[in-house]
Parts: sequence; structure tokens; C-alpha cells
Amino acid sequence: MGHYIMLSNLTDHGAKTVKENPGRIKEVDKEVEAMGVKILAQYAVMGPYDFVNIVEAPDNETVMRVSMELSARGSVKFTTLTAIPIDEFIDRLKNK
Repeated sequence: MGHYIMLSNLTDHGAKTVKENPGRIKEVDKEVEAMGVKILAQYAVMGPYDFVNIVEAPDNETVMRVSMELSARGSVKFTTLTAIPIDEFIDRLKNK
């Protein structure tokens, strides 16, 4: 399983939806998990992004599918980063 950091920004439509129904965030979390991505941590943040999600998925394609599915709804836009646990990173460098 791979780890990913999903940075997201709400569109105007998404911000209106969350303001009117904050619980919608948890509903979307369930949809994401049903698509095969486990949410390990989720934060609302201040700054250039609205939310930071740390997730686990079997492969890049699964995360891409989730990102595209949610983005296509017009409520949110994602920047997704692959995250390598530091011990794994070190081991890969040592075993070159």
C-alpha cells in the first residue's frame, strides 16, 4: 500500500455546500473509502489549501481515480503527492 498526501481547495460551489452541510465532508470520506482509499488523517488548514488528507491506497491509479471522480463534481480541486515513509526511503537508498 502506498501513502499519499492530497491537498485540496474547495471551489465556490464546494464552499457553499460545506457551509450549508458541513457533514457532507464525512459523507465524501465514506465514498472515498468505498473506492479503495483509506483516509489516515484529515485536516482543515489555513493557507494556500483548504484541506490536507493523508491517505493509503493500493496504487497510483486508485488515487488518480478518486481525485478525478471528486474533481469532476466541481466542488474541489486536488494536488496529490506520493509520500514515502522515511524508514522506507532510507532503506531504498542503502539497498541501491
